[in-house]
Amino acid sequence: MRVPDFQRSFLTFTSDDDRKEPRTRSHRAPYRFNAARIQLECVCTLTAAGGATHRYVLGASCKSEIVGLDRDLWLHPNADFCPVASESEIMILKSWITNQTEVMLEPPSLGRQPERQVGLTADLFSDFDLQVRETDGEVMDSTERIIEATCAQRPLVARLQYEDAGYRVRIDHPVKTMNVNPRDGVFQTDTGPILLPDFTRERDQGLLVSAFDLAFAAFNRPAFAEMVIRRPTPVAGGGAVTADHYEATRRIEAMNNQVLAR
Repeated sequence: MRVPDFQRSFLTFTSDDDRKEPRTRSHRAPYRFNAARIQLECVCTLTAAGGATHRYVLGASCKSEIVGLDRDLWLHPNADFCPVASESEIMILKSWITNQTEVMLEPPSLGRQPERQVGLTADLFSDFDLQVRETDGEVMDSTERIIEATCAQRPLVARLQYEDAGYRVRIDHPVKTMNVNPRDGVFQTDTGPILLPDFTRERDQGLLVSAFDLAFAAFNRPAFAEMVIRRPTPVAGGGAVTADHYEATRRIEAMNNQVLAR
């Protein structure tokens, strides 16, 4: 069975200020060109009832930075940054120490830097490239085989499949943390972040990319998985101050979970 080869899969976005004015930065860059290559963390494939397929990816997290200086490379206040994208749509997720942190876009006339900036890749970047490379994966079709593959230090990929709101959802992600108990015959994944679609969410600009949350997934059987989801979470009584934190949970039944070994 073919699975994403996450070590060789990347998205690359290019900012060339001579071709397109920047709309996603919160600082004045020292150079007018930069190409950022980001390794993929998750591939989520949505198949609609009519057969149309939409593929979205999650890029690895990095921190807000100034590229090319000889010192003072990190922006303050600093943000966690990760992209969610298809070939044509993108959502840039930025998270500061609290959700109330005020950071302006550059130039400031563009307004406040949103924590979920949604748009078309063609509008926000000079060039955009998405490469999801694949490799062969062997389905570990029993708990014993999953434990054996884990103990043999084989790379593992989890594939979660279920139906929701008229879509067939498939979430592929590398298993970065796996618990095994050979004595009692137990395994359990605990890994992320992954992309989790929330079809009840209002879509920014009507774009499907804005339906996603970040989550961690855990499962120890083929038929269900439990998610812990990143959401704005109160940090003090009353909820006036919130921060992005993995706190909300969701259990998804009627799943078909697989662990595949490379």
